Amino acid sequence: MSKKSLPTTQKQGKARLGDQIRSIADRLKQETDVQIQATSRILGAAAQIAENHDRLINEVVDIVESDLNAEKQVNQKHIYTVDILKQQFKTLRDAKVHFNLKVTSWESLANKLNTASCQTTIIQNKPQSNQGLADTNVINSEYNFNNIENLTVFLEPDVAEMFPNSEAVNEALRFLIRVTSKNR
Repeated sequence: MSKKSLPTTQKQGKARLGDQIRSIADRLKQETDVQIQATSRILGAAAQIAENHDRLINEVVDIVESDLNAEKQVNQKHIYTVDILKQQFKTLRDAKVHFNLKVTSWESLANKLNTASCQTTIIQNKPQSNQGLADTNVINSEYNFNNIENLTVFLEPDVAEMFPNSEAVNEALRFLIRVTSKNR
């Protein structure tokens, strides 16, 4: 049988089948385009997340380095040597008057100043007494935020291991404040 001899209904059936195949192919192409666009958006978002992550890490590193440098400078200010004292004061008498200390030599003055500096640091780091706290599990529901100096915060044991005193807690919170305020 030749093509010309096919009945009209068979020709129409093949034409409809061809149209259906083309229609399916067009829908698949459209779905593929949508998937490509979605994948492109996802990759773009992932790249943005990675960029933000790197930026945040760099900011944290900068803040930590800045804090370490500031701490180093503060610690260096509290260390007195005979040479530093001699540079600051013309005579031992001038230095003794300035610091209001009774010493007989530059060495003893430096030792007393360094000892006094260490004692001040120890006093400042001394944890506050918890006397008067009958039950640490009871939290006062009437918060007075106008009197922040008397604010007491209870740390869970796992947190207290990492932050042994109020200074450590305050430094960690200040660091968190700086990081979050930089990212706003």
